[in-house]
Formats: sequence, C-alpha cells, structure tokens
Amino acid sequence: MALGVLLQVAADTTQVTEQQVAELDLFDMAMKGGWIMIPLLLLCMLAVYIFVERMIVIKHASQKDSSFMDKIKDYINEGKIEAALELCRKTDTPYSRMIEKGISRLGRPMSDVMVAIENVGNLEISKLEKGLSFLATIAGGGPMIGFLGTVIGMVQAFFNMSNAGSNIDVTILAGGIYTAMVTTVGGLIVGIIAYFAYNYLISRVDKVVSDMEARSLEFMDILNEPAN
Repeated sequence: MALGVLLQVAADTTQVTEQQVAELDLFDMAMKGGWIMIPLLLLCMLAVYIFVERMIVIKHASQKDSSFMDKIKDYINEGKIEAALELCRKTDTPYSRMIEKGISRLGRPMSDVMVAIENVGNLEISKLEKGLSFLATIAGGGPMIGFLGTVIGMVQAFFNMSNAGSNIDVTILAGGIYTAMVTTVGGLIVGIIAYFAYNYLISRVDKVVSDMEARSLEFMDILNEPAN
C-alpha cells in the first residue's frame, strides 16, 4: 500500500514537471525579459531586413555576362560607340556603369578615363555598402542592450530582496533574475545574427568589388591595345 502511494506521488510529480516544462515556451520566456526585449526585437527585425535587402542588391550586382567585355571590345574596335553605350545601359550592373563612363570619356587622356571609372566605382561601392554600418552597429549594440537588461534585472532582484527583509523566498528573486538572464540571451542572439550577417555581406561585396576591378583593368587594356 505504501509502495503504491509512493508510485502515485512520483507519477503526479513527473506529470506536474512535464506540464511546467511544456508551459515554458519562447514567448513566455521573452515576456519575462521585460521592456528591454522590445528594442531587442526591433533591432533583430531591422538586422534581418537589412540582410535580405542587401542580399537582393548584391545578388543583382554580382550577375556576370561572360560575353560582355568581348562585345565591348568589338564595338570599340569597329567604332560603334553608341552600340557599346547601349549595351552597358542594358546590362545594368556596377561594372557596366563603370565601363559606360569610361566609354563616354573616349578621346580624352587615359588618365582622365581612369579617374572617371574610379569615381563611378567608388559610388557603386558605396551603394553596395549602404546599410552595412547599421548592421555593424546592431552587432555591437544588441549585446550591450542585453547587458543593460541584466543590470536592471539584478537591481530589481536585490531591491525585492531588501524589501522582503528576513522573509526571503526564491519567488521574490525570480522576476529580476528572469529579466537578467533572458535579456542577456536576447542581446547575444541579436548580436550574433547581426555579426554573421554583416561579415557575410562584406565578403559578398568584396567579390563584387574584385570583379569590378578586373573589368575596369580589362577595359583599360582594350583601350591600350595597338590599332590593327
């Protein structure tokens, strides 16, 4: 009889524990972080938006046409300058806009052509990197906001403990400790997401820049080739 009672108590305890674990979902945990979770959520949404938007822009900029430079070379050698300019406009990529500017400067000294191409290249790079500074700021600021929540939570826990006097109970400290731990986790998650997103986008931008440099050098080689 005693054994049966013990087994029943153990079963009830296990059931209660399972119910408590099931009830502790991500939403409830986030709510325990307090108002600090609101700016963290906004920063996370902003980081995701910047990442997706920049990925679309960079993917479009990284499109390659293997026959583009060959066509440009043929048009220039045949004196079809307008056809070369039209091809650049239709291609609509950073390197095509650089080449277009260079073609529009044909007849001037080579140094002027090179400077014009470099100026357009710098503008195109700045367009590709638009918003990345915000992403880097989120990567550094997210954990700091989370640590701010940690400090606020610990202050709250100690305040509740001091008001409780000698009647200290774990539940009195639970609210502040939840705020401290949850905001730390939230800040680190936001920072990690933004950090990896920023570095990935930078690597993609570097590849586009390398392609732009290669195309501009190839264009200058075409101009420097001796006439047939």
